[in-house]
Amino acid sequence: MIPQTLQITLSVAIVCYFIIILYYLKKRMLELKYTLVWLVAGLVMGIMIYFPELLVYFVGIFGIQSNMNGLYILCIGFIFMILMTLTSIVSRQQLKLRILIQELSMMEKRVRELEEQIGSEPSGPEKSDYGKDSD
Repeated sequence: MIPQTLQITLSVAIVCYFIIILYYLKKRMLELKYTLVWLVAGLVMGIMIYFPELLVYFVGIFGIQSNMNGLYILCIGFIFMILMTLTSIVSRQQLKLRILIQELSMMEKRVRELEEQIGSEPSGPEKSDYGKDSD
């Protein structure tokens, strides 16, 4: 059983955790679809504070030797879940970025071809200016 003072301290920490997540959500520093994993992790932590016998049950199901080892395995599982979520987000963003770069390159080529057709000088920085460091 968890001592009363520890249970109160952990409860305050979980409330602060949710306040921070909701603050970031409100300020649009995080999107809802990305915060769901964090909210689920906080919910599980809150449940474990008030129902520690669930951890004992979890440890018994998987045949883990001690409760602390089961807690560590549960935490590592959440860390892996969060890492996989973040990795999939990064992968999707990288694909979108690659598509945008390709579309921009095609549009720049099209603009140059149209400028050549009408015989005007290119306006703005030329392709050779991109990627150079300014001195």
